Amino acid sequence: MLVSACGVRGQLTGITDTLPVPYATKSAMNFSNVVGWKNGRTPKAPEGFVVTNYASGFDNPRWAYITPNGDVLVAESNSNYSIFKRIGAFIIGASKSNNLRHSADRITLLRDGNGDGKPEYREVFLKRLNQPFGMLILNDWFYVANTDGIWRYPYKAGQTKISDKGSKILDLPAGKHNLHWTRNIIASADGSKIYVAVGSGSNVAEHGIAAELLKANILEINPDGSGLRVYASGLRNPVGMDWAPGTGDLWTVVNERDELGDELVPDYFTRVKEGGFYGWPYVYWGKNPDPRINEKPEIVKSSLVPDVAVGSHTASLGLAFYTKKNFEKKYHEGAFIVQHGSWNRSILSGYKVIFIPFKNGKPSGNAEDFLTGFVADLGKEKVYGRPVGVTVTSDGALLNYGRRNKYDLAGKCFQAVIFFARTIDVRIPSKKQARINAGVCHIPVVIS
Repeated sequence: MLVSACGVRGQLTGITDTLPVPYATKSAMNFSNVVGWKNGRTPKAPEGFVVTNYASGFDNPRWAYITPNGDVLVAESNSNYSIFKRIGAFIIGASKSNNLRHSADRITLLRDGNGDGKPEYREVFLKRLNQPFGMLILNDWFYVANTDGIWRYPYKAGQTKISDKGSKILDLPAGKHNLHWTRNIIASADGSKIYVAVGSGSNVAEHGIAAELLKANILEINPDGSGLRVYASGLRNPVGMDWAPGTGDLWTVVNERDELGDELVPDYFTRVKEGGFYGWPYVYWGKNPDPRINEKPEIVKSSLVPDVAVGSHTASLGLAFYTKKNFEKKYHEGAFIVQHGSWNRSILSGYKVIFIPFKNGKPSGNAEDFLTGFVADLGKEKVYGRPVGVTVTSDGALLNYGRRNKYDLAGKCFQAVIFFARTIDVRIPSKKQARINAGVCHIPVVIS
């Protein structure tokens, strides 16, 4: 599947025959201007869905996790920029697109007890973290992936705040060069292993490959943090991970490298092969050489071709397979992918949620748009918000959240909002039945 700036076209295979040469176009610096969701405006969903405001007041919601009892945990975190980088961001225009405030470093709990699409209970679940992202509940433990390590805390079902002291079970590489700071985690079906997605510290190892130790990998550990090994490597920035229904294979979405031109290199969605190498930083899409990297170690000969291209510079981050039955049948077992939108293309790309149908654990058709309406004015690079992640809830919901907050002159955060979308049902069910029947899609979009 080949994705253009305006949509999806082409096939699932054969992309290596159609890639342009490096620098076919100049490398662009094109930051969007996030204007915010005003006057009741929301993203647009397909016919049969309605989108409304779900919750607001977050400070850069980057990831969400659903607890066994249906609570929503929201990780509020951000890149931490030095004063010099903040000044530089204002000069080049990046401040229009990115939140430059220090990371909130907390996890917030939301509980919608009556199923009306409005959480009536909200609590700070855990704070004083270090750029938290991935979350996991496993065997009476709550795990959180900070940028520099995995921590776990004793957890009891239904609790609304972590009160017991936690312990760090695994150190993760962060350091001076930590461009892709997010760390995601997911457990195997039997709970015997935890997989950790760690992005690269740079674009193409420009600070030296030694600075990338254990980065650009998916790691595997035991639940106590022991048994660390590299499960797959050469993945520049794997963020979303999920298990494909039917086969149980691990899939991920990966942000590929920048500064080779508008159409290079396509971000991708792929099955993760144990022991597989996916090219970064030496090659891309199989064995296409990166002209900036002279070194070609032996492992390059075994570089794998990803399964599905999802567009160059779309910044595809979030991934969730739809394992429920609330949405219509065509969505069952398919994959939702969130495209955050990058800065390195002359015409904005991404800024939407796409859907890829699956059958028997494999992609079975072209991608299609699911949530759109994020772009306000393409010609002026104005967007309403920048989506980031996607999570399927226990009652068939789809949470999609984003980054970028609006602040007033006093520094107070406002307009950081989560949207709620659900299938339209002409019947008026009871509140209990509404939780069972309503296929819902929560869209957290952080805006400027």
